[in-house]
Amino acid sequence: MSASGVALIVGFLVLLLLLVKPAGLYMANVFDGRPVWPLRLGGPLERWIYRLCGVDPALETGWKPYTVSLLLFNGLGTLAVYALQRLQAWLPLNPQKFAALSPDSAFNTAVSFVTNTNWQGYSGESAMSYLTQMSGLAVQNFLSAASGIVVAIALVRGLARHSARTIGNVWVDLTRATLYVLLPLALLLALALVSQGVIQNFSAYKDVSTVEALTYQQPKIDAAGNPVKDAAGKPVQETVTTRTQTLPMGPIASQESIKELGTNGGGFLNANSAHPYENPTALSNLLEMLAIVLIPAGLTYTFGRLVGDTRQGWAVLAAMVILFVALLQLSLYNESRGNPLIARLGVDQAASATQSGGNMEGKETRFGIAASVLFASVTTATSCGATNSMHDSFTPLGGFVPLFQIQLGEVVFGGVGTGLYSMLIFAIVGVFIAGLMIGRTPEYLGKKIEAFEMKMSSIAILVMPFIVLTGTAVAVSLDAGRSAVGNPGAHGFSEILYAFSSAGNNNGSAFAGISANTPFYNVALALVMWLGRFWPIVAVLAVAGSLAAKKRIPVSEGTMPTHGPTFVVLLIGTVLLVGALTFVPALALGPIVEHVMLWVHA
Repeated sequence: MSASGVALIVGFLVLLLLLVKPAGLYMANVFDGRPVWPLRLGGPLERWIYRLCGVDPALETGWKPYTVSLLLFNGLGTLAVYALQRLQAWLPLNPQKFAALSPDSAFNTAVSFVTNTNWQGYSGESAMSYLTQMSGLAVQNFLSAASGIVVAIALVRGLARHSARTIGNVWVDLTRATLYVLLPLALLLALALVSQGVIQNFSAYKDVSTVEALTYQQPKIDAAGNPVKDAAGKPVQETVTTRTQTLPMGPIASQESIKELGTNGGGFLNANSAHPYENPTALSNLLEMLAIVLIPAGLTYTFGRLVGDTRQGWAVLAAMVILFVALLQLSLYNESRGNPLIARLGVDQAASATQSGGNMEGKETRFGIAASVLFASVTTATSCGATNSMHDSFTPLGGFVPLFQIQLGEVVFGGVGTGLYSMLIFAIVGVFIAGLMIGRTPEYLGKKIEAFEMKMSSIAILVMPFIVLTGTAVAVSLDAGRSAVGNPGAHGFSEILYAFSSAGNNNGSAFAGISANTPFYNVALALVMWLGRFWPIVAVLAVAGSLAAKKRIPVSEGTMPTHGPTFVVLLIGTVLLVGALTFVPALALGPIVEHVMLWVHA
């Protein structure tokens, strides 16, 4: 790897660690009701929102009303986004006169953006009006992120409180997460991105003449959106020649900023963060990566601050960073080695079985391997899904890392809120396992971990692999699932497994060799997204309510410390053993066997 690549990765990690404490302290003050300069908690705008919605900000509730309110709020959001897509042909701010989306595509997209997944089976610049992008998708980028944050804060309150019947007011939490955390940061980032060249306008698309005619081949698609195949089962290519290029316009910077900060990932444009209108420079690339991990990493310090022991937050962050760096190195190593089959052709001057320039297929030349792999690791360690390269073109083990990070439950930083509460659930399971090994009642932060907490924690952890593997099994067994895959064998299986893993963990990125905008995939992935998002949330809030009601147990000589290296190792081990082993057989059929086949034939 080049010196500039090393400098980028080291600089990114240093900047991230420097930002954790100030970001975490700010969010702790917001949710603890303390002053947050220069903003004013409980100000006129906040009070007006409460009056408009009929909310009593002083009234807190138990976990059941909190959960029901959050589910209804997101359910109504789904209906609103669906309606916008189905009616956009008759609504304003549609200069390209885009038609309404099909019912299955609109359903998939509505569920996708409400669940913070932002899976996109469509091409944004050729399907969505400006009104739909702003009033539907961008709004849900804020609200889905706020929903994740408040669940994490509710669980932290459950750990911090004792003998309490309430875990907060969901409407106050949602309002403050949006007004004081997401909106100010999104505004600042949008201005920074505009300064780098990200566009922000309401102009109609512009047709420009190219210097010379462009002739290219693309897969032929039938009326149902599936790739046409010949008698041998290979995709049929069609030749296209064009002398013009259409340049998309639109309010991109405002959506780009919250897309990254909220770990949403849905691109205004189909090429996502590989497009120069979304990510034009090396500085914008760095800013977007930092924005993706800022809130998830900062929430670890928020957690420590709210429970009265910042060491607890640093321990959780340490586990996240160790997992992130280890997996990043694996991906970097394999992408730097490149494809041995290309090296064997003799087109490379390097006298070895590896490419001297590494695997540049599917990567932007302005970013290179290091920046592309780092972005891929960041976006799948969180639940973001934004991409600046084609994950489908990574080497087998290089692509294994994004897939594996998703399947860990996205706890290596994770999404805004989801990463913290998922990691805390793993911490609860870890101390329970440790308690069994030493014959002592398990405790975490002074709270006994008993049968109810373990049942709910098991649901929160196991529902994801259950729906992902079930969905993958159904897809590979039906022609409707297999016919959308353009690549045969192990790689085609990896594409299907990645799609359901991304949906079930609310990531949204893809091995894009799969044509997923079909009725089967739109409905199947939407169901997986909804269950993968809200089933664990119900279990987590149940744990929060149970822990809040418990009495605090004094620390004794037999209490296991949960802030030192031993606990960090235990937490990492629990994530790997409980969270990852479920997927090993499936991974063996996909990227692992593909890697073996690649190097055996090299």
